[in-house]
Amino acid sequence: MDISSEALQNYLEQHCEAEPELLQKINRETQLEVLMPRMLSGHFQGRVLSLLTKMMAPKRILEVGTFTGYATLCFAEGLTEDGKIITLDINEELEDRVSAYFAASAYSSKIDYRIGNAVDLIPKIEEVFDLIFIDADKKNNGLYYDLVFDKLRPGGLIIVDNVLWSGKVVQKNIDTDTSNILSFNDKILKDERVEKLILPVRDGLFIIRKK
Repeated sequence: MDISSEALQNYLEQHCEAEPELLQKINRETQLEVLMPRMLSGHFQGRVLSLLTKMMAPKRILEVGTFTGYATLCFAEGLTEDGKIITLDINEELEDRVSAYFAASAYSSKIDYRIGNAVDLIPKIEEVFDLIFIDADKKNNGLYYDLVFDKLRPGGLIIVDNVLWSGKVVQKNIDTDTSNILSFNDKILKDERVEKLILPVRDGLFIIRKK
């Protein structure tokens, strides 16, 4: 079940900002050379993330789940001049590829790329963030949310990807992965510390604002 048709997706991409050249390269090479390329944010969602970040002009961003660095670079576009994004990923096999992408970007000095288990890395980070993006293993969304919440400033945003799970969240027969997504979405719905909204962008972005 697709939440948007290919034709509609193409139309959306044609009516937003162009995809920067380096991101085109990352997109193309991820599709051709990396396992599970669908994990990449892609052109339209990337422009959404970029625009949201530019509207906020954050000084500090935390990203849980780097993959091939596409979203990282989209977020970096909106950082302040002295801003920084810390991005965490557990996949050592992609480290050289992703480091090369970052080095080729205009934002290399603003990106702090760390390899390891986010559950271990997050508690060691002593920063206050303006924006946090969670896009890692979905079964741990709730755990990541709890770990980062106190590191987010009041008025800051947590954005969580893939919360519509290809539309499976509204189907009757659900699998374990979908059940995990539903549990997390309900957790956020009941959290009175935040304002929340799901944007039906690509596979669903949960926009969560700390009060």
